[in-house]
Order: sequence, then structure tokens, then C-alpha cells
Amino acid sequence: MKTKVKKTTEKEFGGIFGTSALLILLPFIVLYLNIACSQDDCGLLNYTKLLSLDISQLIDCEAICIFIGWFFFQAFLHLLPTGTVVEGLPLNTGKKLKYRCNGFVSLLISIAAFGVLVYLKYPVEVVHDKFLQLAVASILFSFVLAVFVYIKSLSAPNWALAPSGNSGNVVYDFFMGHEMNPRIGSFDIKFFCELRPGLIGWVMLNVTFLYIDLSKNPEPNYGLYLSAAFQIWYVVDALWHEEAILSTMDIIRDGFGFMLSFGDHAWVPFLYSLSSRYLLENPVIHPLALYVLVFVINAIGYVTFRMSNSEKNAFRKNPNQPRFAKYSLIPTESGKKLLASGWWSISRHPNYMGDILMAIAWSLPCGMEHLIPWFYPIYFTILLVHREARDEHNCHEKYGAAWVEYCKRVKYRIFPFIY
Repeated sequence: MKTKVKKTTEKEFGGIFGTSALLILLPFIVLYLNIACSQDDCGLLNYTKLLSLDISQLIDCEAICIFIGWFFFQAFLHLLPTGTVVEGLPLNTGKKLKYRCNGFVSLLISIAAFGVLVYLKYPVEVVHDKFLQLAVASILFSFVLAVFVYIKSLSAPNWALAPSGNSGNVVYDFFMGHEMNPRIGSFDIKFFCELRPGLIGWVMLNVTFLYIDLSKNPEPNYGLYLSAAFQIWYVVDALWHEEAILSTMDIIRDGFGFMLSFGDHAWVPFLYSLSSRYLLENPVIHPLALYVLVFVINAIGYVTFRMSNSEKNAFRKNPNQPRFAKYSLIPTESGKKLLASGWWSISRHPNYMGDILMAIAWSLPCGMEHLIPWFYPIYFTILLVHREARDEHNCHEKYGAAWVEYCKRVKYRIFPFIY
């Protein structure tokens, strides 16, 4: 039975005014932070660099070709008959979409392709030299893709629309995503963009930074090695557990519009790599004890993140497994059960706690002299607190009294004894 998607009445991000402002503000943040933080200086208030910038230098044909070529190269790899085909969670129609999970294979092929380019003496340093121009290309591409999927959504049936992007206002729905799962045949645009061009692109930026440093810097840059390695491992882990993304908020609740298009292609690769780019251009030397501390913090964060997510995904797949027999479970009116034991008794979002700890570890090698290299942990903490609030609201509406009981048992939202 196809359930009618109701009009969006509760608007997020400040409604129409807020989303309109974000269409301008978000690209500005990406450009400003990357312009302000360079080899000669990385001050947050370096607005004079922006004022003196020749706008025509930001549009570069080579950078646009590199970005578009990268996108379609990843699309080609995604279409290869490798990996596994899995089913997602049920839609409001009861139907389950199928997804090809071969992101890890795509990553390995991408790294191998980088090695081939180096062997053929292609100047891979162009990715660093034209970093800002590539960021602009990603922003332009994000807008174009968002326009495409919005136009496509206008002919989609009601049941295919996103509950969070069906307000009837063009700007708001364009930003939030009007269609839930825009597809071209079996090619799912949202699923592909969530883990491929931007996330694997983030890895390749870090691989490029490491290559440049190792080939040109005679002194070891341990801070860069750690920060880049942690970021690469984070993506490797995400792609190895690619199926897990099918139960995330982006996939099961949000439509695909400018918010996800821009986030996937511009925000993630060109802002999340700020710390490693800073360490490439401004090497910072620390005592061995700090590097050990960084490693330990990242390890604790990763174990917390991976173990809690694995436990959640296993429970969602089959809550009747023997391993959950002695767990504290809270029944809901819908027949589902809430997990209040194991990692999920520590806080309501232990995976967010692990994410934040890892983010801190990535920026610690940058030192405390400049704020911009700390953008990722600051922003990600704000993002996860906001996402937790969204999840809290949705779960309270969905589970009612069962959620209230869960909150009584698990008092802390993310960090025990803190928040």
C-alpha cells in the first residue's frame, strides 16, 4: 500500500529564510576558509585575501574537467558488477530498494589509478596547486546536480517524495531535497553521492598531500602522517561497512537536494581535509608524547564509533539474535524494540561520541596557534548536537512513551556526565 506523503509543516534550518541564506552562506564558508588558510598565514580574519582575490582566477577549465571526470569515473566504478547487492529498509510503500555496495573496491581502484598516474609522471600535484579552483568546481557541480534532481522530482509520484522536503516552497524543497530516492534506472543518485565522489575524493586529497610531502619534504612530518592516515582509515571503514549507511538519517529520512549534494561534493572533501592541508603547508613539530596521545584518542574514538554502530546495525537487522537475549529492551507500540543495553546504555548516541573524539585527534597535530585547522571538530560537534536534537524530536514523535522510558534509563545524549 502506497502511503501519501503529507505536506511538510515543521521546517528546519530556519525555514524558507534560513535555507535561502544557507544557499549563499555555505559556499562562502568553503571558499573563505580555504582562501584564509594558506602557506603564508592561516588566520580566521584574513578577509583582505578575499578582497584582493581576482574572481576570474577561481574558474578554471582544467579544475572543472578534473572534477567532472572524477565524478563520472566514480559513477563508472559504481556500475561495475562487483561487491554485493543488498536491500535497504522498507519505504513507506513497503517496498525495499536494492543497492550495489562496491565502494571499497572503488576506493582500491582509485588509489591504484593514482599510482598509475604517478608512474606515468602525471603532475598529480595539480590537485593541491588548484585546490581552490577544484573547490569552486565542486560548488558549481553541486548546484547543477541539485537543480537536476529537483526538476526530476516534479514528475515523481507523491509516495516518492521526502517528508522533510515537501513544503510546496521551491527554495525550501530545493535545499532539503524534494524526492526521497532519485534514481536513473537502478542508479541511486543519493546513495552514490553519499559515499563515492566526495568521500573517496577526500581520501585522494589526503593521499596527494602525503605524496607531495614525502617526495619534497626531507624532514618527517609526523603530524601530517597521523592526521591523513586517520582520515583515510575513517573512509576505509565507512566503505568496508557500506551497507550500514542504509540505516542512517540521510538515507531513510532526508531527500536529496542541495543540502546533500553540496555536503557530499564540496563541504566534505574541501573542508574536512583542512587539517591535513594545513600540516602539509605548515609542518608542526611536537614531542613524541603528543603523537602517542593523538593515537590513543583516535583509537578510543574509533572503537567506540565502530562497536556501537555495529551493535546498532545488528540489532536493526535482527533484534531476536541470541546475543540480545539478555539485553535490556524497551517495547514500542509499533512492535519494534529500543536497545537500552551494551554501548547504547552509555549514551543515546555513543557513535557520535566516537566521531567527535576522532575529529579532535585529527586536528590536535595542528597545534593551537590557528583556529581554522580546528574547523572539522568544531563544526562536527555542532552538527552532531543538532542531528541528535533532530533525532530526539523524531524518536519522541515515533515511539512516544517508550522513548520517554528510554531517556529515563539512558540519561546522557552523547557524552556521559557531560551532555
